Amino acid sequence: MLWAAVSAVALVFLVTMEIAARHYGLPGPITTQAQEVVFAPKSGALLYASLGLMMVVLTWRQRFLALGAALGIDVVFLVVRLAVGAGPTFGNGALWVVLGCALHALVRLTGRDLTLRLKGVGLALVLVTGRKTGDAWLLITSKARPAVFDPYTEAADHALGNPSWLVGRLVRASGPVGTHLLDYVYIQLAVAAVAVTLYQLRNVSVERRFPRHHLVRTFLLIGLLGPGIYMLFPTVGPVFAYGADGGHWAVATFWPDTTPPLGALRPLPFDAITPRNCMPSLHTAWATAIFIHSRTGPRLLRYAGTFWLVATLGATLGFGYHYGVDLVAGAVFALTIEGGLRAHDRGWDRPGILLVAHGTGVFAVMLVSYRYLPGQMAAHPWLFGPLLLFATGSVIYDFVRTANQDDPLPGPQLRRRLQPELV
Repeated sequence: MLWAAVSAVALVFLVTMEIAARHYGLPGPITTQAQEVVFAPKSGALLYASLGLMMVVLTWRQRFLALGAALGIDVVFLVVRLAVGAGPTFGNGALWVVLGCALHALVRLTGRDLTLRLKGVGLALVLVTGRKTGDAWLLITSKARPAVFDPYTEAADHALGNPSWLVGRLVRASGPVGTHLLDYVYIQLAVAAVAVTLYQLRNVSVERRFPRHHLVRTFLLIGLLGPGIYMLFPTVGPVFAYGADGGHWAVATFWPDTTPPLGALRPLPFDAITPRNCMPSLHTAWATAIFIHSRTGPRLLRYAGTFWLVATLGATLGFGYHYGVDLVAGAVFALTIEGGLRAHDRGWDRPGILLVAHGTGVFAVMLVSYRYLPGQMAAHPWLFGPLLLFATGSVIYDFVRTANQDDPLPGPQLRRRLQPELV
């Protein structure tokens, strides 16, 4: 009944997003996802990552058959596309296999096997449909919020020393190698999440049940709650508001060479195309979640999680997509959500409730300060900069302390204890 209720809510949400997108003359998530059954996918890597998630419920023989079928279908699509003069793409085969497994489960399976298979299919579709829903929501933000709050955010960012300008110059100096590496990390964040999730779900086909808590839950909740804040605090980022990518809508082409002087603090009219997706930085939130969940894995996975977090922070700042204040807000946002999910699994004990209240309060104070105190933050950076870092550090400390209370054992014993409880 729980899974049926979740599926019903998800369906209503998708239909609502489809209607909202159509209201602005845009294709919604249902339309764009249906198109990828036949037409060129936007991200073949994402579709194969979703197939990997679905395969955690399959036996090894079924996994080889599923992967072989996906590759075979993609070869057929590739031959047809080349024959008609279209560009080479891949990913349709993965989507076909996921949908085929859903149909097979509904027709041939019953009982626990049916439930497990549908959970695997749902896990895969959550990833691809979530991406489409996010894309539609970003387009809606650009239509619904004609003015952006970048002047406020940029002024508040003076308290942190305008890190986007500094990192932007460093990325430019790194040349094409550094730029391409960070660009790949930034774009393929979902693939990194799948790698961590596959490790967490590696025993599902043997145990015949899913862990109580895993990375997909945190990813999904961040993706559901975060975009709503875009409407409350619409910002486009320094590369658009203060750089050449903003065209005639930009204040000037300051980024990343010159820190802009403190000007008039008022909403900035902007185009109806650029997403208002900066506050908070959800890339930072998701990378933080990947880092946290990778801590329970082997050394290579922990190193990869650390690299992805650092590289994502560098990309978000170095490409001018975010201000520094976006990143600290995104980190607090992620820790609060992760702490809330863990508290829910434990039964909402006192440390969990206090952590969620603490994180929510710090996040709210940050947003209010960015909007109503940016002038003071810019005028007194040596006061407000440390305060921002202290507030963020307090949430990190609270999260770590709560986690250590749950798992006080060190080293390998701690990692064994951190393995999610199976249900």
